[in-house]
Amino acid sequence: MERWYRATGVVTRMIVRALDVRLRYAGLENLPRSGPVVLASNHVSYPDFLWIGLAAHERDRWARFLTRHDVWDSPARRAMVGMRHVPVDREAPAAAYLAALRLLREGEAVCVFPEAGISWSYAVRPLMRGPAALARETGAPLVPVALWGTQRIWSVGRPVDERKPRPSLRRHRPVDVAFGEPLSVPPGEDLVVATTRLGHALTDLVERLQRHRDHVPAPGEDAPWYPAHLGGHAPDRAEALGLDDVPRSAVPPSWGPPTIRA
Repeated sequence: MERWYRATGVVTRMIVRALDVRLRYAGLENLPRSGPVVLASNHVSYPDFLWIGLAAHERDRWARFLTRHDVWDSPARRAMVGMRHVPVDREAPAAAYLAALRLLREGEAVCVFPEAGISWSYAVRPLMRGPAALARETGAPLVPVALWGTQRIWSVGRPVDERKPRPSLRRHRPVDVAFGEPLSVPPGEDLVVATTRLGHALTDLVERLQRHRDHVPAPGEDAPWYPAHLGGHAPDRAEALGLDDVPRSAVPPSWGPPTIRA
């Protein structure tokens, strides 16, 4: 039934071994072993879904991801269909929402990146209401997920010599995946309020990882992979406003660094 997922897991573990990635999980007990659950993760690199998928499998779960629809126009289409991931067209998101709803009603774990893109500043950017809406409609727990370290493998970044950042093959990088305490979204709760709660929970989780000693840059180190508000050299939130492609319907942040509070 899950041959595509198993094959993807094998390839991901080969990458982990080849690069000697120090992959660490925290809070796995917050991911139920069965039943519907909505996972809402920050987004800091292109292959983020790989690490969350591996972490979820530690709890015997196959996470179904909501992903950009253009991936289905690539050679990966057959695998995406086989793993029951969901294409998301920003211009017509209702179909993705309904597909995610069906998966949850079948008892699946559905993972959403509510920032709707990688955050150039590496601070949690405006969030879409979708995860909160899914949790409210189904009664499924809403579990925040924080990723950190993956941005040093392959992410966005300022061009160097007019070239976009390429995947890094440097070995022994730390990568952390942390699952936060489940949030409940009761019937009738305003989705902006629920999404704001999610934004604060995600920020707390992410910044806890970012401040871990294994991730803090050395004194004087050039760190374009580390957020500016914590002393790194990634674009600050003001610069990121011109780089992030954020849907207008996203909930603006009241979370994060003081300089970006609404």
